[in-house]
Amino acid sequence: MHTNNKILVLYDSATGNTAQMARHVGEGAASVPGTEVRLRSLDEARPEDVVWCDGLAVGSPTNMGLMSWKMKRFWDVDMGEHWMKLDGKIACAFSSAGGWGGGMELACQAILTMLMNFGFLVFGVTDYAGKLTTLHYGAVCARQPRSENDQAACRKLGRRLAEWTAVLVHGRADEHPAKKMGERAMPS
Repeated sequence: MHTNNKILVLYDSATGNTAQMARHVGEGAASVPGTEVRLRSLDEARPEDVVWCDGLAVGSPTNMGLMSWKMKRFWDVDMGEHWMKLDGKIACAFSSAGGWGGGMELACQAILTMLMNFGFLVFGVTDYAGKLTTLHYGAVCARQPRSENDQAACRKLGRRLAEWTAVLVHGRADEHPAKKMGERAMPS
């Protein structure tokens, strides 16, 4: 039995769209054997949840090209005492906006920048989730993830987070994404 991989999917969701993305991210993470996943909205999350996890996926609605004020406040205020205590945890981002061009990738970059300031190791995903669906900065979605490509992108992000934590935290080389070359092929 492998050591449990502990993944937290932390999200803020004003309309329910980012919450739907979070569920798909959690499904992807749970697809890696030996992974325990906690989904937490900001309304129920506690700093102890972040301390508990090996890997963290942070999701936020896009607000003017940035994360929501509630997400920023959680890290500025609630997580303040944990500064310099989270170094080396692995993290990624996802975001939903009202429409394409709404700044979702900018919001993901803002989340990743914030996480780097807390010492998280952040990553992007190079493989495609669909014919025209990439997630280099994280999974992004216009409104709710209705299409299979949007859902697949969220699941791929969660799976990759769980794979990286399995490899880098728990020494499970068998989960290294490069060893799964068939999955990495670009769709035609």
